[in-house]
Order: sequence, then C-alpha cells, then structure tokens
Amino acid sequence: MAERTVEMASKHGLHARPATLFTQAVAKSGVPVQISKAGGKAVNAASILGVISLGIEKGDSVTLASEAPASDALLDELATLLGTDLDAE
Repeated sequence: MAERTVEMASKHGLHARPATLFTQAVAKSGVPVQISKAGGKAVNAASILGVISLGIEKGDSVTLASEAPASDALLDELATLLGTDLDAE
C-alpha cells in the first residue's frame, strides 16, 4: 500500500472549494484513494461529503493511501495539492 502524509496548507482547511478541487482530481484519476485525518477514520477521497466530514483544518496532518498498483505518482500529486494554499488568490 502506498501512503503519503501531508500537512493541510489551505488557510481555511479542506472546506467546499479546496475539497471540490481535491475530490475532482481523485475522481478524474480513476484510482481508489483513501484520506484520513491523524487518528481518524479513512474515507473515499473521491467523495466530497466524506472528505468534508473529516473536518480537516489548516495544519492538520492527513494521510493519503491507495492499494492500486503504480499509485505513487498520483499520491505525490495529491499531496502537493493539499500542501498548497488553495485559498490563495
């Protein structure tokens, strides 16, 4: 299983706009990915409701995981996305 842990960078956390950008990137890839907040449950990273339900705030550590073969590049891209302030103008 491939995993990446990243600190959430968006100043307002993973709320509607950044969560939409993130879940769309996951869904577009067609690769099953799970996301979890440190010490919390894992949810389908392509599910906007699942992702928002985690209540991820700026500075929270999140883990991305996938059992799909060759998912390393995708997890790197998604980690970069979460490590970027998507609320910046």
